[in-house]
Amino acid sequence: MTIKKTRFIYFFCFLFLFLNLQKSTAQKSNIEKAGDLFLGAIPIAALGTTIALGDKKGVWQFSKSFITNQLVTFSLKKGINKPRPKNNGDNAFPSGHTSTVFQGASFIHRRYGFKYSIPAYLAAGYTAFSRIDADRHDGYDILVGAIIGIGSTYLFTTPYPKKHIELTYVSFEDNHLIGVKYKFY
Repeated sequence: MTIKKTRFIYFFCFLFLFLNLQKSTAQKSNIEKAGDLFLGAIPIAALGTTIALGDKKGVWQFSKSFITNQLVTFSLKKGINKPRPKNNGDNAFPSGHTSTVFQGASFIHRRYGFKYSIPAYLAAGYTAFSRIDADRHDGYDILVGAIIGIGSTYLFTTPYPKKHIELTYVSFEDNHLIGVKYKFY
């Protein structure tokens, strides 16, 4: 992969996430704000992990999955144009928040293993709940968003070859730590 291509991918992913995080300040509920925060945090964690590990193949796989997810989700939103619950807007189907967070969580799962994806799946589930709680989506919107997100990951992502590198997660006294351990043999 060329440097130009890599920079374009980084730019596109971070631009999308940045623009979506800007919307979170206009929301009313703290639950909805937390869901909006996870919208950026989960994909950034997934992409950041691949960068931290120097996993160029993983960066490319994440990028293809992310872009496919966004194209499918927003094409369906515009094509179907389903009204949101309580008539508070259009383009409800499928949930873009849910497809994005489940794409990030399932990428971590598929590429690095289930045990590393548990926090991301919990945050993705909370994000899905926040969309229903805020009357932005119904259950079908959330379900299809999750399916699209997970499906886009499984189209492009392969498991990471485990060569002396371990991704770690530790939780204690309301503190959480994600790290990378390299074993020298």
